[in-house]
Order: sequence, then C-alpha cells, then structure tokens
Amino acid sequence: MKDKIDWRLLTFLLLFLNVKLAIKIPVLIFFTIWQANFRFGFHFKNSRLPLFYPLAIAIAVVNWVISKHYTDTNYNILVVTGIIFWLLCILAIHYIKQTIDNNPSEVVHQTIVVFFVVNTLLSLGVLAMIVLRTHAFNPYTYQGQYQKYFISTGDYVKGITFDTSITNAVLNALGVIYFLTRKNAVMLLVCMATLLFTGSNFINLILLPILLLLFLFKTNRYQKSLVVMCMMFLVVFMAKISPQNNNYAKEILTEIIHHNRDTYKDSGADSISFPLVVAPQNLPITIRPDSVLNPEERKQKIATLYLDSIGRILDLIRHKKALKLSKDVHFADGGRVAIQEPDINGYYYQSKKETPPEQIQLVKFINTHKSELPISGNDNYISAVPGKATGILQTLNVFKENPAKIIIGEGIGNFSSKLAFRAAGLGFAGTYPEKYIYINHNFLVNHLDLYLNYFSKASGSHSLTNSPFSVYDQVLAEYGLIGLITFLIYYLGFFAKHYKKLTYGIPILFLMLAVLFTDYWFEQLSVIVFFELLLLLNIKDPQTLNHLTNEL
Repeated sequence: MKDKIDWRLLTFLLLFLNVKLAIKIPVLIFFTIWQANFRFGFHFKNSRLPLFYPLAIAIAVVNWVISKHYTDTNYNILVVTGIIFWLLCILAIHYIKQTIDNNPSEVVHQTIVVFFVVNTLLSLGVLAMIVLRTHAFNPYTYQGQYQKYFISTGDYVKGITFDTSITNAVLNALGVIYFLTRKNAVMLLVCMATLLFTGSNFINLILLPILLLLFLFKTNRYQKSLVVMCMMFLVVFMAKISPQNNNYAKEILTEIIHHNRDTYKDSGADSISFPLVVAPQNLPITIRPDSVLNPEERKQKIATLYLDSIGRILDLIRHKKALKLSKDVHFADGGRVAIQEPDINGYYYQSKKETPPEQIQLVKFINTHKSELPISGNDNYISAVPGKATGILQTLNVFKENPAKIIIGEGIGNFSSKLAFRAAGLGFAGTYPEKYIYINHNFLVNHLDLYLNYFSKASGSHSLTNSPFSVYDQVLAEYGLIGLITFLIYYLGFFAKHYKKLTYGIPILFLMLAVLFTDYWFEQLSVIVFFELLLLLNIKDPQTLNHLTNEL
C-alpha cells in the first residue's frame, strides 16, 4: 500500500483544502518550497498551466492604474490581497501538475481513493455525533431542539474541508463521475451516499442529467447498472430519509418557474431596474411591515404578537414540566400502559424566531445604511426573480450606466467577489482588519445589498438561488469582457482543447460549468484545486480502464 500512494499529495490535499487560510497558506508555501521548482511554463501557445491566472493579475493591475484607485490606501491593500489569492491559485496548480508529472498515474489514482475514504469517514463521523446528540436514528426527520437539524442536517456534513456542505457535495459529485468512469463501484456508491447526506438539492439536480447522459451514451452495461444504483440511492434518500428536503426542492423550483411577474414597481434607485413585486395585502398582519399598516392595524399587530409570544412561553413551560414529571405515561384503551407521543406542533419542535447571533451584525448594518440600500432597506421589497438572477441584472445595469467599465470591469474586489464581501468587515466571508475595511459604492448598493436582504432573514431565504456568488459574475463584473473572454479561452479552453483525450474529464467539465454559478470558487481554493487535479491527471492518463480490482 505504501508504494501505491503518494503520501505527500494526500497530506497536501487533506490540509490545503481546509477552509482556514491560516492552514492553506503555510501548507502551500511548505510544499512549494519542498518541490523547489518554479518553472511555471506560461506561454500563449502550449502553455503548461492555464494562462488565465497571470492574465487576471495583469487585468487587475491595469484597471487599478487606469481608475487611479491607488490614491486610496485601503483599496491598495485590497488589490494586493486579491493578487495574492491569484498567486495562491498558481502555486496550487503548479504543485498539482508537478506531482502528476513525477508520479505514475496509478499512484495518483490510489491517492485520490484514500482522500475520498478519509472524507467519507469524517462526514459519517459528524452524522454519528448528530445521531448521538438527538437520539434520533434519522436526524433528517428529527424536529426537536427547535429544528436545529431536520432539513438543515446536511449543512453540518462539511467533510474534510470544514467549509460549507456544498463544498463537500461538489467534491463528492466529482468523485461520482470519476469513479463511475473508472468502474470502481464501491467508491462510486460511497461518494454518492456522502453527496446525498450533504442535502444539496442543487448539486443533485445538476448531477442527475449528467448521469443520464452517461447512461445513454458513454457507459457499458456494468456502468449503466451503477448509474441505476445511484438513481435508487437518490430516490430512497429523497422519499424516505429526507422527504422534507424533497418538498423544499419542489417549492424552490415552483417559485422560480411560476413566480408572478406581472405586478412590478420601481424601486426608486436610479441604478436598479430589476422588477419588484408589491407586498400582498392578504398576508397575516404579524408579518406585514408597519409602513403599510394604518394606526389601528399597528395596534392589532402589537397585540397579536404579544399574545403569540405569551402562548409560546406557556407551551415551553408546559413542555419543560412534562420532561421533568414524566406525565406522558398514561393508560390506553383496555388498561394497557402507554407513553404519549410528543406534540411536534409544540414550541420546542418549531424553528426559533429569534435572530441568530451571526445575523445580528447584518441587521445592524442594514439599519445604519438603510437610506443607501434600495433592496434590504426597503421593507416592501419582494423580488420577482431569484436573488442570483437579480445579481446578474445588477451587473448588467452597472455596465449600462457606466459603458466605459464594460471592457475591464469595476476592478478587483470592487463588485462581485469573496474578497469584496470579506473587505466589508461583516464577518460572513472571513475576517478582515477593521481599520482597512473597504466598500465600493456600486458593491454596496448592488451585490452587498442583495446579500443582506436574503441572509439577514430566516434560514428559508438562505438558498443558492438567492446568493449573488458566481465565478462568471465575478470575472465579468470585476474584469470586464476581457476578463470573461480570457477565462473562457485560457482557463476552460485550456482543458477543453484536450477533449479527444478526456474520459471522465468531459462530464466533470460540464459539471463544473454549472457549479461555477454557485460560488466564488477560485477564492475558496478547494473545489477548483481538486477539479484541476482530476483534469490534469486525465490529460496525462486518458485511458478508460476495465473493471478495477486493484483499487480500494
């Protein structure tokens, strides 16, 4: 086994994919120095690595000079930070490329198997801890503890990266395609199960058509049977293990497809032209904003909220007494002793109404800047389209109002990136020094405003469909048309030009085209690195193997 695994590569993956920059950066520097080879091989023709990375840095520097933002010290620090992120991307793919070149392909394949084994064990360990805490065999249907788990159970299954559960979901989706093509049934089903445990409806939805296409065109009989098993896993999970997740996915799709688009009104902000819907007047009075109520209705709302709160407190007191006195034991018909089932409609089994601590800072920010925020500062705002679509419209509106920015964009960290959110100092995209906080005005009244609107509310609004995060939007908004063209040609094109060699690389490439809509993955330094590992390995070793018996 020792001779079949590259322990350095495995250690690098397990540590570098961790969400903490305090772990990523030292690990990357250590392994880069260990390799002691800095010949990156960037060329416009037959480049060793994707030329997109140095070109993105060049575009950022040119934009910084042309816009004369160098007069702002805080923005200078932001630019340097953004460039460092691109340099980390270069060092990561450089190390991966060297490792693939210096190892037999089978050694790298075996290392990938071990990586997924470790990731799955950690994911299952988290689920086991949740089962012990809840005393529920299936936490996906457990509604106690104020629904801390229930439909959100998958959010805790973060895997080896300790990042969001969607990161774990994407990694396992990559693993499903990879192991299907390599005909490793055990690891395929392991990755499929782990993917389902994350509860990521979006990743399930984009993986499903890819598996169907592979079933129809690119698989033999053995692989087709594996695809059918994956489909069965999905059906069982959605129908039996997490049926409420299935309902949630249906509701989201219904809202996207059948959303009322006829009743629009203008937001009053010159730079925003996306549609708004008038708040319905038939909503319960307790959730209608005060601004649309008359004095009598406001009094009624206060009284109703007060009585509701008293009722919840009494329910909680009764529940606590029941727990202490064991009054749930009673005699059923015929004199048989029976234990009364808990009342799942009670307060203890409902979601908490209080604002979570992580959202309080967002609410405070909204209240402080309410006059500048056309979306989150507008109590009557209800979007006619999902937040992600609104984010794209915001980007197009900014270019419409400022045609000169179409070519090279707003500039690094100025509109749509994890760096822009981090530099805002609100804490949800990572820490940032308070004295260097920087918020560009167009970012404030567009993407930041949009994010605050959805993610300062109840968790039901915290959907991928409402997040403005997207690699495509980042490249277009901050680097302009030049940046987008550069990304298509010198990054995606770098891998796509080897399409004749690629086996699992082709469906993985299609998967990533959809995944790139969901987050700022280059700045995450996780999914992109693993994607590059699989593609570079496939370019070196394009053969599709027969049924494998030498893998774990």
